[in-house]
Amino acid sequence: MIRRFAVFSLTLVAVLAIVSVASQAAQPTMTRHTRDVVVNGEAQSFGRMPATQTMNITVSLALRHAPELDNFLEDVYDPSSANFRHFVTPEEFAERFGPSQEDWDATVRWAKQNGFKIIGGTREGRALELKGTVAQVERAFNVKMGVYQNSEEKRRFFAPDREPSVDLAFPLWHVGGLDNYSLPHAMYEHKDHRAQSQVVKGSCPGSTYCGSDMRAAYYGTGPLTGTGQNIGLLELAGSNLSDLTTYYHNAGQTQPYTPTLVSTDGYSTSCNASAGCDDAEQTLDMTQAMGMAPGSTMTYMYVCGDAYISGTFDETGCLAAMVSKQPLNLGLSSSWAWKPADPSTDDPYYKQMASQGQSFFDAAGDSKKWSTQNFAYPAEDAFVISVGGTDLIVASAGGPWQSETGWVDSGGGISPDGIAIPSYQQLAGVINSQNKGSTTLRNGPDVAAEANFDFYVCADQSGCQSGFGGTSFAAPMWAGYIALADQQAASTGASPVGFINPAIYPLGLSSGYAAAFHDITSGNNGFPAVTGYDLQTGWGSPNGAGLINALVGAGGGGPAISFNPTSLKFGKVPVHTTKGKKKVTVTNSGTAALNITSITVSGDFGLVTVNQTKKITPCSNGLSLAPGAACVIKVSFTPSQVGTRTGSVNFADNATGSPQSVALTGTGK
Repeated sequence: MIRRFAVFSLTLVAVLAIVSVASQAAQPTMTRHTRDVVVNGEAQSFGRMPATQTMNITVSLALRHAPELDNFLEDVYDPSSANFRHFVTPEEFAERFGPSQEDWDATVRWAKQNGFKIIGGTREGRALELKGTVAQVERAFNVKMGVYQNSEEKRRFFAPDREPSVDLAFPLWHVGGLDNYSLPHAMYEHKDHRAQSQVVKGSCPGSTYCGSDMRAAYYGTGPLTGTGQNIGLLELAGSNLSDLTTYYHNAGQTQPYTPTLVSTDGYSTSCNASAGCDDAEQTLDMTQAMGMAPGSTMTYMYVCGDAYISGTFDETGCLAAMVSKQPLNLGLSSSWAWKPADPSTDDPYYKQMASQGQSFFDAAGDSKKWSTQNFAYPAEDAFVISVGGTDLIVASAGGPWQSETGWVDSGGGISPDGIAIPSYQQLAGVINSQNKGSTTLRNGPDVAAEANFDFYVCADQSGCQSGFGGTSFAAPMWAGYIALADQQAASTGASPVGFINPAIYPLGLSSGYAAAFHDITSGNNGFPAVTGYDLQTGWGSPNGAGLINALVGAGGGGPAISFNPTSLKFGKVPVHTTKGKKKVTVTNSGTAALNITSITVSGDFGLVTVNQTKKITPCSNGLSLAPGAACVIKVSFTPSQVGTRTGSVNFADNATGSPQSVALTGTGK
């Protein structure tokens, strides 16, 4: 009897063990991977993928304490919080929100037990990069990998027949690289057409725009160059760096440095035209970022795809590297778009970037307003800074900004994937009857820059042409611009600016808006460009150092003063004759009240009375400006003798660096 009971007990233990293993094997992933056309049988099947075919796969682990991370982000971007812009490092993020060391180690063991070759990945990036055969993938993820027909694009694609599951005690967040149903699209085009008839006054061959022209137009001649900053570019194909060298040679410029190409998921960093690879996107991204920030320490190009040859990619490899590689790249950019099976797939990475003080920009597209037929992701994501397109006119070759309109092909609109409207777009006054935005869904873009067919590009082994355009040019330019802001922040001991959307929306509604942005009020991509925020150009393009001062000042935790313009030139004026009424807008770009103690002027210059209106507040002694508020001074010039005359308007206040000055020059004749 005892023996029979013992046998029964052992049998029960064995059954429970089997049930436990079965339960463990049934752990589904936390994101969707299947495509509707596969599940419903709409896509014609061409059988299974060859069992011996090699695949690159990335497994991503889930965040821990996701609600706590959301609370942290709300706090770290709240100017009234004591934790405002107290960002974390990748190591700190991993300890607070990443997988436990035990779960990470278990995933590594699972990968090895299933025969995968581990080719990369870190716990800080929550991603393990693997290489294996189709047979190994099918066995490890409990799927069958099939080949199907994409009727829309007239090509074949591979995809799993069901949602993957893993033999682990916990679910994985996502498995990247399991399908190529949606091929990535680079957000640039090439054609000899311009939205306006004005001749472009660029400094590249053919009077087309160079990347350096964007610096001259949107930043000017200031001292910031991005020194000490690293820029990161997400690319879904490699590059041939000889094309970058050819570009700088033809432009008559000195190449600042040779960017570093980083392979993720085992993808090649090379791109040769003879093999059918096009590196136009990759090269122009580098020239735009480096043109805006020529003094930056390095541009890292992360390669996580083979878009032009095999048609495979896995963006999670790039994103995981961007959030974990040291030195950490603060200014990040992507000029690619794709249609994910699950739009929430990459959210943990975008949130990690925001928590680490990184700024991730993505091109909004070149197919007019967003729809289910064109590409809006990832620009539509609530934690991505979406960049629209404009048509820029400059005053002279390599010269300052003159005018700007909305680019007719600019992407933007209302999220076609149903992403909810973020809190920063729910501020009263952002969405209105003029811009026709949604009050329930994410609207884009957030910002914009030149994207018309005015650029010069060298690609495909020394083939150089004009007539390139697209929001591809605008996104990396913005990453370079943010490198300037982060350089200024570092020089004053302030935090980097990070995810700028929570800052620019209240700024756009304040009296400091004009000093920070060029408001684009004409143009239409299916949505009209209007005063203030719109769904073609967002808040507009950067207005010199004004936006940098506003963003960095906001991170300093106190008042900050900025001037637009920063100096006044009066030209030649007859002696003892008064000429003037030139205006300077003074903005509190900080987070506390700016108290102006006194305003004085020196030299042959004087202050002119400014009349109070609904839109204009005169600067005066004793004036207190709230954060984002602005006032105006006007200056006249009365030369006392022939020759160059100099002076300044001096402000004494409670901001760092007081007193501050606006330089004044003129010539008596």
